[in-house]
Amino acid sequence: MDQSTEHLEYVLGCLRERLAKIEENIAQGEKEIEGMHEYYWENYTEMDQYGYEDFDNQQALLGQINANQEQLLLRQRFLRMMDSPYFGRVDFVYEGEEEPETFYIGIGNFSREAGKVPMVYDWRAPVSGLFYDYDKGQAYYDAPGGRMEGEILSKWQYKIRGGKLVYAFENDVKIDDDVLGRELGNCSDVKLKNIISTIQKEQNAIIRNTKDRILVIQGAAGSGKTSIALHRIAYLLYHDRKYLKSSNVLVLSPNSVFSDYISHILPELGEENIREMSFDIFAYHQLKDVVHDCEERCDQIEKELKFPEDVGLFAEKQSKEFAVKLNKYALELEYGLMEFSDFKFKKMEKTEEEIAGLFYSRFPDIPLLSRMDAVMEYVTDEYETLAGRDFEEDEKLCVREKFMEMYENRDLYVLYSRFLEESGYPSLPRVPREERRLAYEDVYPMLYLKYMLCTCAENRNIKHLVIDEMQDYSYIQYEILAKLFSCRMTVLGDRAQTMEGVQRNVMDFLPQVLGKDIRCLSLRKSYRNTIEIAEYAERIVGGTDAELFERHGAPVREVIFSTVEEALQEVLVQLDLEKFETAAVLVMTQDAADFAAGYLKCRLEENGFDTEKRFACMDRNSTIFCKGLTVTTFYHAKGLEFDQVFTVYKNTDRTPLHRQAKYICATRALHELCMFEVDFGG
Repeated sequence: MDQSTEHLEYVLGCLRERLAKIEENIAQGEKEIEGMHEYYWENYTEMDQYGYEDFDNQQALLGQINANQEQLLLRQRFLRMMDSPYFGRVDFVYEGEEEPETFYIGIGNFSREAGKVPMVYDWRAPVSGLFYDYDKGQAYYDAPGGRMEGEILSKWQYKIRGGKLVYAFENDVKIDDDVLGRELGNCSDVKLKNIISTIQKEQNAIIRNTKDRILVIQGAAGSGKTSIALHRIAYLLYHDRKYLKSSNVLVLSPNSVFSDYISHILPELGEENIREMSFDIFAYHQLKDVVHDCEERCDQIEKELKFPEDVGLFAEKQSKEFAVKLNKYALELEYGLMEFSDFKFKKMEKTEEEIAGLFYSRFPDIPLLSRMDAVMEYVTDEYETLAGRDFEEDEKLCVREKFMEMYENRDLYVLYSRFLEESGYPSLPRVPREERRLAYEDVYPMLYLKYMLCTCAENRNIKHLVIDEMQDYSYIQYEILAKLFSCRMTVLGDRAQTMEGVQRNVMDFLPQVLGKDIRCLSLRKSYRNTIEIAEYAERIVGGTDAELFERHGAPVREVIFSTVEEALQEVLVQLDLEKFETAAVLVMTQDAADFAAGYLKCRLEENGFDTEKRFACMDRNSTIFCKGLTVTTFYHAKGLEFDQVFTVYKNTDRTPLHRQAKYICATRALHELCMFEVDFGG
């Protein structure tokens, strides 16, 4: 550890020197840019009449601006590296050599002077393949000058935070999980090290899997699913760097803080622009021309908590059976929606029969509501060719309007509402578009109908899709995803963490939706939570098939309080942000979260706590993962982890969904868990 600390201090010292030099370069560059501007304006009238001098001055100015921009980007990277300059090291002896070379791997290249041999190599550099692709032993990497073969003598991993070494350890395989890494860095037990290495070898096989088009990872809470998925992205970005860019990866996540959370888990991806969004936001964008507003998943969950008897209707509308009914309805619309008539515009004429023939015979594969556009294009192209001129824009609009009148109705809201009524469900309110607010239970069925009736643009720019919390997606949602994305996928989830009262196995229908080329892997070793927390969580749901890792911690504290205020006061007593980096107060509803956040914020500020930087109430609009205390609902905490967790709930919270909520809350805790029940006398 002493040598590791010494080297870290040396690298940090070199970084400081380089940053000081960069600051000088930036200041000098800004001075030169200012001087160029002054010279240009003072001598503008005296420059040669042909503009050569003007052009030269502009090029010189542009060159200096670009040079300064490069220095600013370097400063940004090196400032990030001051926090953690590297995370890996490989000792490699080249074939025919005796002395090994040491390569440190970090988020970017760093050398004492520009153009010199790097002290730290970018994780995407060819030499970094030694760290990612190989265990100890024979290895090679492809350099610009050819293949470099040799032997890896040792591999080290480091956790550095704020320029301080948290842990360092030598291991044959790359340990991708922070909890495993911390355990390895702090223990000398050979048996434990072997168990950790076995877990990591299993994970590495998943991370390095480049063969399977769709990889499904089902794992118990605390089995490292998210960590594996993120490291898999990093590995694929490295392995397929000529084909796959960070902008080609999309993560569908349950909350908006996920992309910020990524940067905390995976430093390699810190500078990468991984696209992340919730499926709900995508759906609302697709329906914004149909309705004014849509409910969100969190609105639906809150409704289910208050009115558990209505859960059945929501589940019914997301099912395969409901999709089959929608398919049948779309087929009926093929003829029921059309009102063909003779068409005449200037000298262009088509009979009703001719238009119907084009509609059903020439363009049968185009979705119903997009098909008339194809007919119109065909007819207008034919006329323009014969007439020898193109239509003006206003003429095209007039022609299109005449063709669109042959639909009895094109309003998706009206068509879906008719379907509901014909199928025995309550129809949608008959209101103007600006007053239309779609219940969450109808969002995805309506989007599904839209993609059957309208042309769906496939997202070809997305080459790898990551679906997190797979158990929370319905049959209809997967059908929509299959229409949108034909790319490779990493799908991960845990049946036990479903946000429904009844657990269901998505794998029962996923192969028939996404195709047969699915590889499903199970992770049963749960290690991120302490064994006390993991066993407590298992008791909530009546057991899982997880194999628990022997990492012990404090017992779970269960306390009953008379009021919410008493419970929150105990949170303040037990909260330990000296010992822990992150803590959370998790509750059932957003109203409860708002109340708890207001109460705690006020008390913390009275004690001089910096709530600006170390406190957050996470809601549907949050995008930042807070280091410190977070107050939020169980459904916004999905997919996240905290060192210390306080769950506050009522003794009346007894429905199956409340049970699932408590399980989700419990499994968010890595080291300490407190379950605070408030007795309302019910």
